[in-house]
Parts: sequence; structure tokens; C-alpha cells
Amino acid sequence: MENTPADSAVKFFNGKQIPLEMHKVKIVQALNLVPVERRLEAIRKAGFNSFLLGTKDIFLDMLTDSGTNAQSDSQVSKMFIADEAYAGSQSFERFEKSVLMVFGKKYVLPVHQGRAAENMLGKAFIREGSVIPTNYHFTTTLAHIQLNGGKVLELFTPEAMKVKSSHPFKGNMDIQKLEDAIINAGPENVPFIRMEASTNLLGGQPFSMENLREVRKTADKYGVMIVLDASLVGENAYFIKRREKGFENRSLEEILKEMGSMCDIIYFSGRKVSSSRGGAICTNNQEIYDRIKFLLPVYEGFLTYGGIPIREIESMAEGLKETVDENVVSHSPAFINYMVRELDKLGIPVIMPGGALGCHIDAGQFLDHLPQDEYPAGALIAAFYIVSGVRGMERGTMSNNRDENGRDILADLELMRLAVPRRVFTLSQIEYVIDRLHWLYRNRRLIGGLRFIQEPPLLRFFIGRLEPLSDWPRKLAIKFREDIGESL
Repeated sequence: MENTPADSAVKFFNGKQIPLEMHKVKIVQALNLVPVERRLEAIRKAGFNSFLLGTKDIFLDMLTDSGTNAQSDSQVSKMFIADEAYAGSQSFERFEKSVLMVFGKKYVLPVHQGRAAENMLGKAFIREGSVIPTNYHFTTTLAHIQLNGGKVLELFTPEAMKVKSSHPFKGNMDIQKLEDAIINAGPENVPFIRMEASTNLLGGQPFSMENLREVRKTADKYGVMIVLDASLVGENAYFIKRREKGFENRSLEEILKEMGSMCDIIYFSGRKVSSSRGGAICTNNQEIYDRIKFLLPVYEGFLTYGGIPIREIESMAEGLKETVDENVVSHSPAFINYMVRELDKLGIPVIMPGGALGCHIDAGQFLDHLPQDEYPAGALIAAFYIVSGVRGMERGTMSNNRDENGRDILADLELMRLAVPRRVFTLSQIEYVIDRLHWLYRNRRLIGGLRFIQEPPLLRFFIGRLEPLSDWPRKLAIKFREDIGESL
């Protein structure tokens, strides 16, 4: 792509700044905004869990950016030249070249998505008693580490928990805590340090290159590997370019190569990083590669297709190349930043500064009348769907598990995540989201709590079912109809 990188927003003569799309729409999918009474019925049938809603009842699907980013015409066209072979595909060779170009890694193991990579890394390196320091956990990562007998240590800095902040890198790891953790556990019990690019559960917040360098120094001091979860690495590189001194004139390709050079293993979900499907584990270390590769045929597929169609390998290869295009990578952060600024003007508590992946509403402050064990983030998701038809994702206590005594492990942050996939939504749709959130904030005292009625022991937020503690959903819908005019 030969485009000139754009700023995250264009300033007009009247002083207003809005995101500018550096693409045009070529294919569309029709949407449907069902009436509020249908939305109320749908969320009840879904057990007040947005994952269990059907898309026929959803207007804007902001559940996730995983597998929902718009693909480019170049990506789609590459799928037609795929070399569909079980083994030795030429498409895989092209994928290897893209990984080498973006991350500087020559050994590549394809997998069907990011959590498959986590599974294999867990089985290859984690044992009973292992300790994994990380800048923050992700739900599936935590599950795979614990299932293999390991323990996660979250070594975030104090800025990470500040909802409204000007700190540009709230995803940084606390270096002193890291060194203390390695000494206390013993380096032999720390198989790797995990760094997550644009920490998902902290509001898509990035780490700085300076912080990664300090993590590398500490890792070298104690002989420990660094594993990078690169699922949102393009956005992290973009934030480094925009926010970190000394990187203003560096290209995303240069920044990504430098990040990759400091990590022993990189894994990613193609559903995020390349606007495609699949994922991969990559390294420059032959010994590491050999330790993992025998697991691929057991859990995924052969070494050159990794459990996904070859056409998706081609799409990933092309999508990785687009990860170094600032016009592509900047789209989602620009829209998120716009949402964050506008919501903050309305007094709505939102994670600041804007990060990657989505706009994160602080449900703890939004619904400060609800205790955490009544799942305020989950209640906010349900309430917002009722008044808007917009599906978000809970990132709070519902997304945690229970302790050995059956008590909720309360989340550090109670967040409603409204994902903004790349090149999917229009600015008018973003304005609709802001308007409905504004109405809901003015009527937030109508929202009550939830409780589980069906609860799996692990990753309960995916398929668990809840019920309201009172008749608040119906009362909220009635108030919305009275104010906005939709029929009930």
C-alpha cells in the first residue's frame, strides 16, 4: 500500500477533530435495529450474557475485534491463489516471509488462533510450581497457565489502575517487582516473562519500548525468556511512534522489528493482528522451535497449515504486511480516541487515555451503587444492549473465576468493553453509541445487579447464565421507551 500515513484525526477550520477513514467501503452487510421489547426478550433468553445473544437481534456488534476486523481487497484476493496442500504448501512459505519481515523471526508454527498458541506454550514450558510474571493477564492465558500448574504474577505499575490518566504507557511492567518476583521464585521456576502488547484487560493500554528494554535487561540478568503476546502489537507500535520520545520518525516496521528482537518467543492471534484467522508461534531459537513443534500435529495440524484452511494462511500473510501500514493500524485507535474524548466531555467514566481494541467504560464508577459481587460490568452490558441494541463484552469480576472457597475473585477493574474492529463502523454509528450511553448514564440508578444461575467452573463469562436481582430490566426498557419513543 502506497498511502501517506495520516494523523489520528483531522482538524477542521472550526477546531473540531474527527477521525478520517483512509479507506472506502466496497462491500456492505445490512444491519437491523430491533425494537426495545425484542431486545429485552433477547437478553432474557441469553441469560443476561451478551455472548449468548444471536446476531439477528444485534444492531452494532462491539463484543470483540477477534475475527471481526474488515479484510482488505488485497487480503481477499490472496485467498484465491492459496496452495491448498496438507503439507509443504507454498502459501506457508509466503507466510514465513511475512513473519520474518514484521517480527524478524525465521521459525514459524501456525495455529488456529491465539489460545492454541497459549496451550502449546503452556504444555512445552510450564510445570507444577512455575511462576509467570506478566504486565497483566488475559483470560485464556491465565487458564492455560493454571491448567498446567503455573501461577501468574501481575506486575503492573500504579498508573495501570487509574481510570482517568494522561500516562501514555499504562501497560508497562514494574521492573523492581519483576526482579523481586524472579528472586523470590527462583529463576529456575520462571520459565518465561510474558509481555502483552496493548494489555486487553487494562483497557488496551500499551507498554513503551523503554520498558521492554528494561524487561529484557532483567531477563538476561537471570537467564529467563521473554514471550510476547503480539495480538495487538501493531497498535502498541503505533502508540510508541505517537507517544514515546525518539520514535516520532521511526516507521512501524522498524519499531516492530526492534520489539521482536528483544523477545525469545512471539505468539499472536491472526484474528486480531492481521485482520484474518489463525495465529502462530515464532522464534529464532532452533532449540525452542524443536521443543514446541512436536505438539503441533497433536493439537492443531501439520507444521505448514496448523489447523486452519490454507486460504487463511494466505490472508494472514498479507494481513501481517498491512500491520506495518500506519493508515491501517491507526484506524481503530483513532475511533477509540474520539469516543473516549466525547464520553469524557459528558462526564461518563471511561479509561483514559484511549487505547487499542475498544473503548472501555468504567462500570465500577458508572454503577457505583452496585457491589462487585452483583457484577456491575455485566449489568451495564445488559442494560446498554436493552437501550441501544449494541453488544459489548464484560471485562470485570464475571471474567474472573472463584477461589477455592467458592468466593468471587473481585476484578481490579470493572469494565464494559465496546470493541472497535478495524474499518468496520462509521462515525455516525459511533455517535449513536455515544448518544445511547449518555442517556443510560443519566438513568443509571435504574440498573440493578445480577447473579449466576448457571456457572461453569472455568471461563464462566463465555457460557454462564445470569438473572437480574429485581425487575430492573423491564423498568429500564419502559423508561427508555418513554424518553426515546421506541415501542414496548
